[in-house]
Amino acid sequence: MLYLSLIIPLIMAIIVIVIRMKATNYPVTKKKIILPPIFMSTGAFMFIFPYFRISLLQLLEAFIVGILLSIFLIVTTKFERNGNKIYLKKSKAFPIILVSLLIVRIGLKLYFSQTIDIGELGGMFWVLAFGMIIPWRIVMYLQFIKIEKQFNLSK
Repeated sequence: MLYLSLIIPLIMAIIVIVIRMKATNYPVTKKKIILPPIFMSTGAFMFIFPYFRISLLQLLEAFIVGILLSIFLIVTTKFERNGNKIYLKKSKAFPIILVSLLIVRIGLKLYFSQTIDIGELGGMFWVLAFGMIIPWRIVMYLQFIKIEKQFNLSK
């Protein structure tokens, strides 16, 4: 079960890198910024099952670590205007940071799997990932709105 919980994030990270690199070829929209966290939020249904439930302290710890790790994503996400459209700037650092964050997460998961039940650990790492995506997407949205207003691109 532990190995499965390590392999799936690796596959997901590769998919995210590929999607992110292709996303630079298409204009960004508010919808494209907002929808991923909404889709990810459905993962909270895992907490219906006692196997995944975590304490308030574990939730806070995981969420705060996620917020701190989101800083790397925020720093590497920039927009540029091309005509009347807004695009993500290509960043050579983004895939490196994403892989580095994945390695940190795998290391933490291996370390904590010795003392924390695998179900609780799964719940904590979902909260960590959610804690990363929320601030990142909020900052993306605010940057997008700023550029949109600056160039009067809203429709």
